[in-house]
Amino acid sequence: MKIGIMQPYFFPYIGYFSLIEYVDKFIFFDTPQYISHGWVNRNRVLNQNGNPDYIIVPIKKASQETPIKDIEIADNKKWRETIVGKLTIYKRKAPNYDIVMNFVKDVLYESEYSNLSELNCRSIVRTCEFIGVKGDFSVFSKMNLQIGKICAPDEWALYITKALQGNVYVNPPGGQSFFDKEKYKSNNIKLQFLESELKPYIQRIGHFEQGLSILDIMMFCKGNEIKDILEDYKIIE
Repeated sequence: MKIGIMQPYFFPYIGYFSLIEYVDKFIFFDTPQYISHGWVNRNRVLNQNGNPDYIIVPIKKASQETPIKDIEIADNKKWRETIVGKLTIYKRKAPNYDIVMNFVKDVLYESEYSNLSELNCRSIVRTCEFIGVKGDFSVFSKMNLQIGKICAPDEWALYITKALQGNVYVNPPGGQSFFDKEKYKSNNIKLQFLESELKPYIQRIGHFEQGLSILDIMMFCKGNEIKDILEDYKIIE
């Protein structure tokens, strides 16, 4: 059984969804410390000039040690409107604008979210439904797994995979130097890295901006085109 573990990001890039589709079990890892200026409460979309800009979920101030699962959304009633407003620049260029905007509004307004992790997990699951990705999801903090003592950062994935009786752990390629391959091998777990090719698609801006939020691809690409991009990756062992 292949296991994937990632922090819950806000409308992440398509490689996140490629990982979900590739593995047999996907864990939202919501207990690490929240790090500002990452992808947990923001992501990139296009602005009116065709350059990357951020959509951001505002959060309440918290101590440096606060885990992601305890990060609360700020008491700002207009944060949803601000995100929707930034996406309106797609109206003139994106063929799927109406259906994607309705989807985004449904996700953002379907609950009085106070917890950032709840919003992110929900948005990812709903996006999977929209683009046709099947996933078996669990939230780490709610699993009550019995894992061993963690002595190094790469052991979280190792012991979670063991607890789930998985034999393959899959990670994005950026973490290759982070993992001790021999440690995984000695525990009879194969270590793999999924690297998305992020092939260009037509954004109608005169150039191509790579690695934006999945929302950008949904705006411009039809279902079969999304599937082609989603499945365009290589596995590194």
